[in-house]
Amino acid sequence: MKITGIRATQPDSPTSPQDWRTWLGQILVIIDTDDGLTGYGVGGGGKAGIHVIETALRHVLVGQEASNVEALWELMYACTLPYGQKGLAIMAISGVDLALWDLRAKRAEQPVARILSDEIQTTVPAYRTGRPVEDWIEQGTQGYKALKLFVGMEPGEDVDDVIVRIRRVRDALGPDVSIMGDAFMTLDVESTLRIADGLEPVGIGWFEEPLHSDDLEGYARLRDECPIPVAGGEHEYTAAAFELLIKERLHTIVQPDVCWCGGLTELIKIYELGRQYNVKVCPHRGSEVWSLHAICALDPDPLAESGRPWMTWVNGQPAIKDGQITLGNDIGFGVWFES
Repeated sequence: MKITGIRATQPDSPTSPQDWRTWLGQILVIIDTDDGLTGYGVGGGGKAGIHVIETALRHVLVGQEASNVEALWELMYACTLPYGQKGLAIMAISGVDLALWDLRAKRAEQPVARILSDEIQTTVPAYRTGRPVEDWIEQGTQGYKALKLFVGMEPGEDVDDVIVRIRRVRDALGPDVSIMGDAFMTLDVESTLRIADGLEPVGIGWFEEPLHSDDLEGYARLRDECPIPVAGGEHEYTAAAFELLIKERLHTIVQPDVCWCGGLTELIKIYELGRQYNVKVCPHRGSEVWSLHAICALDPDPLAESGRPWMTWVNGQPAIKDGQITLGNDIGFGVWFES
C-alpha cells in the first residue's frame, strides 16, 4: 500500500466563522495509495498547514508504505523539527496522520476503533459546549446530562458577575446536571482562584484553560491552591509536551485535540500517559469522529465534547441524540468527502 499522492484543501463552508479555526484552521487531508484506497484526515494550520503538507511532507511521504504509520509520524516530525515543534506544522502532521490511520483501518476492513481495541463502547455520553447561559436557562439541557459554560469575564463583568451567571444555570437545571467551566485562557491566577472559590459550592466538574497554555508556573499554583480540578491541553502539541503536564500534574484533566496535537498516533501515547499517571484524558471536540474512535476504544470513563457546527464538509459524522453519540460500523473513520 504505497502512497501515490497527498493533497490538502480548505473547503468553503457558509457556516464557518472567520477566525483561526478556519482561515488558519481546519484543513482536509486526502492520501491516495497504489491499491486504490483513499484516506481522509482533518488537521489544522489553514493555508500555512497546506503549504507544509504540499512541500515538506509530500516530499518525504510519496512512495512510502502507508501502513508504517508510527514510523511515518517520526519521519514527518524530523523533517519539520527546525520550525515545527509546536503549532502549525504539528497541526498539519495531525491531518496526515489521521488519513494514514484511516487507510490502515480501511486496509483491515475495520473501523479505526476496532484497530485500537477488541473491546469498544459503541455509545458514549456527550457534553454540550457553546450555548449562551440564557439558552440553558430557558430551553433546558435538551437531553444532555453535562454541559460546559464560559467562566471567564465577559466585557464589563467582574469576578462576582461570573459567579452569579453560573449559579443561575445551576439553580435552573438542578443538581443532576454536570457543569464544567472554560475560561479560554482569559484569566490570571488570582482571578481564577477567586472565581473557583465562589463556584466550588455550585459543583463544577473542572475549570478549563484559565491561564495561557505556557504559564506552567501559574498552573503549578492552581494545582496546589485551586479547589476545582484544572483542565487544559487543547492548545498543546505532541505527547512529549503532554508528558510534562501529566507527570507534574499541572492539569487534572488533559484535553488534546487530535486534529492539532499530532494526530491519533500522539493521542494514543497521551492516553497511555494518562493511564500511567492516573490523569484523565478527555479530548477536545471528542464527538467528532477523529477523536470518537479513540474515546470508544481507549477511554474507561468516556465523555465526548460536542463537535463544531461548521464541520459540515466531511460526510458520515454521527449525530448526538439525547446526550449520547453512537459510533457507526463503517470502515476507517467512516467518513467521506464530496468535492
